[in-house]
Amino acid sequence: MVNAASRRRLPPRPRGRAADAALAAAVFVLVGLGSLRSLIGEPEESRQATVLGWVLIAAACGALYFARRAPVPVAAFVLAATLGYYLLSVYDGPLTVAFVVALYVVSAEGHLQAAIGLASLTVALTGAGTLAGNDDVNGVALFMLTGWLVGVVALGRVRLGRLIMAQEAERRAAYEERMRIARELHDVIGHHISLINVQSAAALRRVQKDPVKGAVSAEEALGAIKGASREALRELRTTLGVLRSVDEAAPTGPAPGLHRLDDLVASARLAGLDVRTETGGAHDELPAEVDLAAYRVIQESLTNVTRHARAATVTVRTAVEPGRLTVEVTDDGQGGEGFVPGSGITGMRERARALGGELTAGPAPDGGFTVRARFPYEAGRARTDGVRSTS
Repeated sequence: MVNAASRRRLPPRPRGRAADAALAAAVFVLVGLGSLRSLIGEPEESRQATVLGWVLIAAACGALYFARRAPVPVAAFVLAATLGYYLLSVYDGPLTVAFVVALYVVSAEGHLQAAIGLASLTVALTGAGTLAGNDDVNGVALFMLTGWLVGVVALGRVRLGRLIMAQEAERRAAYEERMRIARELHDVIGHHISLINVQSAAALRRVQKDPVKGAVSAEEALGAIKGASREALRELRTTLGVLRSVDEAAPTGPAPGLHRLDDLVASARLAGLDVRTETGGAHDELPAEVDLAAYRVIQESLTNVTRHARAATVTVRTAVEPGRLTVEVTDDGQGGEGFVPGSGITGMRERARALGGELTAGPAPDGGFTVRARFPYEAGRARTDGVRSTS
């Protein structure tokens, strides 16, 4: 098996016009080798006929250079040159190969009706020659020729289908990657910008209300703003670094995860929320992608509470069980009134689904709002400890 390193050492395949030239040259060499009998030994036809035959061979093979750019006209020209060759020359060379290649290109480029028409015309002309007394092509040979042409058209169609599927898969992968990047940037920026907005608005109100006492509170708020902006810049640089390092080594810095839950809770408390946490299980044994997704769900949920809920208390619960992590964020605010899912909740749901999990979000039974996510992972990789509560 050829691995990635050895593939990189292989010479590059010809592409574009170089590939077209290589195709035309390869077919000419193949047909020329099969037609050498006209140049060796006692001639069976006039020199003029032999020269004209080789001109037709060169023209038919050379036309393949333009086959991908004008597949139908080239195939029609090659068919005419091939027909002229077999009518004028007494040598039965393999010039049919050039037409078979041209017919394949017509089908592979999506011109199915033209390919069927050219194949049918070829069979009809060959059959007419057989009826006119051409002993070189009998009924069995005509039947085999028909099968070959049908197979070539079908093979070109399969090639086209595979190319379309590959392009669609590439577009879908690009779309999913754009959505993943959008979710990541939304989670990274949205949370910290929300905290900065809340803290700056609160500091402004305090200063306007009491310039002397408000200055002290404003200083604390500015400290929180500085910390939130520094954290936003750090995470943004990390995210952009991952995007830039496509073919480079993975970043060595730690990725966000539940090990940083205390920092996340502390930043939410700076916005005036009473945040309580209840954690169960060993977070350090979670797979990295599950750990990151859970962190982002909690981060986005706290951001939404800060922006919209007008809540006083938020409870964050995490429970690590064999094969499953459950995350729940509940507040006592007014976020459940007239609830309409936004881009943040949609992004959280997409994160959960990407890992085979699920996420629900909506009004809590006792008022407020609840976000609950479940992430499956490989069973037996986590141990469960007692529940630890903080407030």
